[in-house]
Amino acid sequence: KINLSIEIAAREKRLLEPLDYDRGYSLYVGIPFCPTTCLYCSFTSYPISKWKGRTGLYLEALFKELEYTAEKMKGRPLDTIYFGGGTPTSLPAEDIDAILCKLEQLFDTKNALEFTVEAGRPDSITREKLQMIRNYPITRISVNPQTMNQETLDIIGRRHTVDETKQAFALARECGFDNINMDLIVGLPGEDRKMVEHTLDEVKALAPDSVTVHSLAVKRAARLNIFKDRYQEMTFENNQEIMDMTMRTACEMDMGPYYLYRQKNMKGNFENVGYAKVDKAGIYNILIMEEKQPIIALGAGGSSKLVFDHGKRIERVENVKDVTNYIERIDEMIERKRKGINTWL
Repeated sequence: KINLSIEIAAREKRLLEPLDYDRGYSLYVGIPFCPTTCLYCSFTSYPISKWKGRTGLYLEALFKELEYTAEKMKGRPLDTIYFGGGTPTSLPAEDIDAILCKLEQLFDTKNALEFTVEAGRPDSITREKLQMIRNYPITRISVNPQTMNQETLDIIGRRHTVDETKQAFALARECGFDNINMDLIVGLPGEDRKMVEHTLDEVKALAPDSVTVHSLAVKRAARLNIFKDRYQEMTFENNQEIMDMTMRTACEMDMGPYYLYRQKNMKGNFENVGYAKVDKAGIYNILIMEEKQPIIALGAGGSSKLVFDHGKRIERVENVKDVTNYIERIDEMIERKRKGINTWL
């Protein structure tokens, strides 16, 4: 682990060299909707079906926050943009188009080092959405299976099939995306070494450009924790042998480790490790963990990190998580940002 940390630190340093920590910043745009809520998920996420026909209300509030931020951060270099959630592609194509168009109008997206769209759930991906995303300067997307074992997908509430993951990935390649990440979770309920090996074999066959291996962390807000009595008979397995196997597979795919972090309540007390091919690392992923520059987070549940005093100090500015609250209190969210940016940046 010491060797791994040293290798990652050296790679991170090279990747972050072009950034201006004191003047530059990154942007996170959060979409708090998903097709369904996964069993382990603690992020701000609501079933998109309950907001059908009403997502325009969210976009209206989000645009107001985007406009304020663009004006407030004018003159500073925008290094990376991360369009995440939730699952951005759970929105209708016209909503995604409207958001990306707004971002392009307000921010210097073309000169950003990286612009990621987290497609995430395969059951939210369509040809129409991917082709529309290609109209913008997107440099990186994620298609996240978490596991390639159907029985586990059913248990954790993903509501899509392994075949749909493969089809979504193939469709993204067909649409011209040349930097695709895939997220995997080790330690999912009922999964043993053999099942993880099967997932790795399937992912290797798809040949993504980067893979992020997460060790399952059951947080307070996850249904797996809230309703733990219902799931107490489930087994959770993660060990060094499994983590070593994920590293070997990444190496076989010509990927090297480029970022690492640890969370509370991780199964087996392991880490999350990102692996990427040459020039395919996710710079935003490094920045959010290493806390080298401000990250302005917009949308319901957005948590801005204001890094200042040459990286010696960090303050957070939080948006409310509830979507209705966010919409109704958008002026308050903007006022929080105004105070935070004026005070610390």
